[in-house]
Amino acid sequence: MLSTIVIIFGLALFEVISSVDNAIVNAHILSTLPDKYKKFFTTWGLVIAVVMVRGLLPFIILFLAKSGHSIDSQKPILLLGGGVYLFLVFLSWFFMEEKKYAFLVEGFIHRQSMWFYAISSIALTAVVYFSLRVNPALALSASIGATAFFITDGFKKNAEEKEKDLLSPALSAISKILFLEILDASFSIDGVVGAFAFTLSVPLILLGNGLGALIVREFTVRGIDTITRFAYLKNGAMYSIGSIGVLMVLEAFGGNYPFWLAPLNTFILLGVFLFLSIREIEDAKKAQNIK
Repeated sequence: MLSTIVIIFGLALFEVISSVDNAIVNAHILSTLPDKYKKFFTTWGLVIAVVMVRGLLPFIILFLAKSGHSIDSQKPILLLGGGVYLFLVFLSWFFMEEKKYAFLVEGFIHRQSMWFYAISSIALTAVVYFSLRVNPALALSASIGATAFFITDGFKKNAEEKEKDLLSPALSAISKILFLEILDASFSIDGVVGAFAFTLSVPLILLGNGLGALIVREFTVRGIDTITRFAYLKNGAMYSIGSIGVLMVLEAFGGNYPFWLAPLNTFILLGVFLFLSIREIEDAKKAQNIK
């Protein structure tokens, strides 16, 4: 029972922090819609997000991974593909994206953004090399993880560029809702893939990710201003995604870790970056009082 509770809350937290960007984009676009469409997005949209995406996707991934074998025997293949995907998500953010720098090294790395492609290619080549020595199926899994990353990353970047167009009142409400659902599906992949670092139980993944998706929807409609005040929350999300990715890769190559490690990692990283965010808010308040 304790392990179940820890896993569910760990999954929910991971889903929430990995969906921060999604929530912010959703909130901006929803602000241009009539109330009835906002209600549709938070009710039926939630059903689509939880049942059709976060519910079906884990089943599909496990079905493809099993391929007639027991899931335990195929677990390394599943973990390696997911781990490669998540690690590339982290590397892309670390090198390429504009961010609020929590540490000096983040600014330095961002200025070396051209190295993202070189480092990610070298890392992928190394993973494939070691995979071939263990099991050729692992190498295929790693390449599938990389392919999934570049497909979803391209869509996310395109969505960010199209956000201004979507804020236009000339675009129909139905078009905006449809786009939000597609965008939500692409962002949810991070949470679903990372969930396998917590557990291989689809019911637990559905409960944890579903709870996280519900919280994200509530923040989207009511508390998005609160989220954006925490400047380093995105940093915490990305470090959590990167560390979960590394954990999955190591476990795929034979590492054996306790059930509480992935949730604990997520809780600690969120706590660190929440602390940094709160400290900055307090410092800003003190500076205003001095003026």
